[in-house]
Parts: sequence; structure tokens; C-alpha cells
Amino acid sequence: MKKWNLFLVFLVSSVLMAACGTPQNGAEPGKSESDKLQVVTTYSILYDIVKNVGGDRVEIHSLAPVGSNPHEYDPLPADVQKTTDADAVFYNGLNLEAGNSWFEKLLHTAGKSGQDAPVFRMSEGVAAKHLTTKGKESEEDPHAWLDIRNGIKYAENARDALIKIDPAHKETYEQNAKKYIEQLDALHQEAVKQYNLIPKEQRVLVTSEGAFKYFSEAYNFDAAYIWEINAENQGTPEQVRQVVDVIREKKLPALFVETSIDPRSMEMVSRETGVPIVGTVFTDSLGKPGEDGDTYIKMMEWNIKTIYDGLTKK
Repeated sequence: MKKWNLFLVFLVSSVLMAACGTPQNGAEPGKSESDKLQVVTTYSILYDIVKNVGGDRVEIHSLAPVGSNPHEYDPLPADVQKTTDADAVFYNGLNLEAGNSWFEKLLHTAGKSGQDAPVFRMSEGVAAKHLTTKGKESEEDPHAWLDIRNGIKYAENARDALIKIDPAHKETYEQNAKKYIEQLDALHQEAVKQYNLIPKEQRVLVTSEGAFKYFSEAYNFDAAYIWEINAENQGTPEQVRQVVDVIREKKLPALFVETSIDPRSMEMVSRETGVPIVGTVFTDSLGKPGEDGDTYIKMMEWNIKTIYDGLTKK
């Protein structure tokens, strides 16, 4: 509670500073000297998708930094300033940004919570999957982007949103989106081709978080996990015991751990079962700039190869 109260103080201070400040060189609020659209995304994967569609027309600020958990994020004063000044805000939806209602509170403080505010849900049109944990069956699973076909839907939504707020550059956004979507579709087709080489009984993906429901449907996998969605209670003894039982019962040969997750719970599972952790995969964040998985396409290429190699290793 104290943490959130302190955050509110920072937010109010930032908004007051924004209201009192005078843009340099007579520029309109929210515009840089280059007149690029000022865009905010809630996390790094959306950042990259919007960047590919917007190209040189957009200047983007991602709220949750690379490697962090966007399920629960504590915005900084700079985030409030950027969101206040933004020409457009893109978020995932499907309950991704719902932890402690951080995103809803940020929008309210930044004056972006009205009906006409330029806020766009990237998962619009996606067929949502739901959690299976008892008592949470009505909650949506947010990890739609792990099915590349949904990544294509995100790119289409980014294109339509940018055209809506900047119709003068419609052709640019359409051309960028077309080229990007062709790359995503080719990657999806390659994933289907590769995974069809693995016998169905071997296509079982064991991870810390149960983030691979959309992925599993797209590429005909079964999924097992320690906890279903990132939350405060992760890797409890009961959760570990349940996944250990599944691994032993099905004689599963390989474990995977996510780059944005503390690996200690999966390491415990590995010790209990004697099954090795054969690779790391990306879920909620891109890799750091210049490293593996630092774009949406590269992170999905990495996941596809890592999972294939891990499940076919003799």
C-alpha cells in the first residue's frame, strides 16, 4: 500500500510538471521536433510489433523494461509523462496488465481513460483462451502472441490504429505491415513444418508458467507447468509436487525455463525428477538489444528452434 501511495505522489507531480511545461521550439505537446508519432506500449513485444509497422513514423516508449514482468509493473514518473503526452497507447489486454490494476490507474492519471482517448488493445479479435485453475476459469490467458498467427493479428491492429490517428501516412503503414506480416506468416509455416517432424507423443512442453496454451494449439503440443500464470504465489511446494507427478507419470524427457522467470523452481523440479533443463524460452519479454531474441521474430525463431532441439535431442 505504501508503495502505491508513493507511486501516486510521483504520478501527480509528473502530470503537474507536464501541465506547466512549455514545449521547446513551439512544438505541440506529445510531438518531438521530428514530428514523429509519440507512442507508448506496455511491454517490449508490443514495442517491436508497433515499431515494425510504424517504421520511421513512430517514436516508442515501452513501459515494462526488457526482461521484466508486465503482469505486475510499477510505473515510474517518466512513464506517466510519456503516457500523458502520447499520441497513442498500445496494450495487450486479456488481463496481462491487470496486476494491481497498474495500467488502469496509469491511464486514469495520464488522462487517457476516456472513450475517445487514443488507447488501443493489440489483442482485439483474438480468440481468447481461459485459465483452468479452480476459481479462475473466467480469467483470460494473455499470452496470445506465442501463436504467431495472433502476432499477425497484433500487427494488423497496430496498422489500423496508426492509420486512424495518422491517416496522411496510411500507405506507409500498409506497406510496412504487409512486409512484416509476410515474414510472420513464413515463420509460422516453418514452425508447423518443423514440429510435424516430431512424433505427437514427444510434443510435450514443460515450463515454469503455463504461458503456452496458444502456442500448444497452434503447433499441436501438450503443455505442463508449475504455476498457470505469473502471480505472487509461484513455485509453491504443492505446485512443484503436481508437475513432478506429471513428469514422472508421462516419463517426460525435457524441461524448459523462461528468460524472465526465476529459474529456481524449475531447477528444483529438475533435481526431483532427474530430468534436465534443456533450454530457455521467451514468453513475456524480448531479449536485451543486441542479444538473442531481441525482436518478436527473433524471439519466436529462438523458441521454435530451442523447443525443437530440446525435444529431439538423443
